[in-house]
Amino acid sequence: MSRLDFTPYRRTTVGFDKLFDILESQVRNNAGDNYPPFNIERRGDDEYRITLAVAGFRASDLDITAQQNLLVIQGKKRPETTQGEVLHLGIANRGFERRFELADYVRVENADLADGLLTIDLVREVPEAMRPKKIMVGGQPSLEVVKDDEDGQANAA
Repeated sequence: MSRLDFTPYRRTTVGFDKLFDILESQVRNNAGDNYPPFNIERRGDDEYRITLAVAGFRASDLDITAQQNLLVIQGKKRPETTQGEVLHLGIANRGFERRFELADYVRVENADLADGLLTIDLVREVPEAMRPKKIMVGGQPSLEVVKDDEDGQANAA
């Protein structure tokens, strides 16, 4: 089991304790756990998709719970009734629980199950009050929301 040591970074940073704690707990909790396999994709600046391979599970066997900064996916496998004697059991028939730490303002937009793949679409929506604002010097009382143009340059709206 590998161990990450963030001590040098903890000495020179302020306010990142939660991030280091999350990284260290992920290493401890996910050591050797690779079922079910999954992908995480970035589909845009503020859009993500998690895809889990859940072959043999029905939608009713899956439970997806989104809490503040945590997404929990559980699969509860029901007992299979076979008509004959099983000579080889190679398809996983066990329950699982996967946890994903989410950044602030990330919410689940959609979940879908097709062809043995569970896809969960996530979107980051920063509240208007938290977006950067252009502050004018010289006593102008109004603040303007900063918007990015096509070139990625910040401009006042």
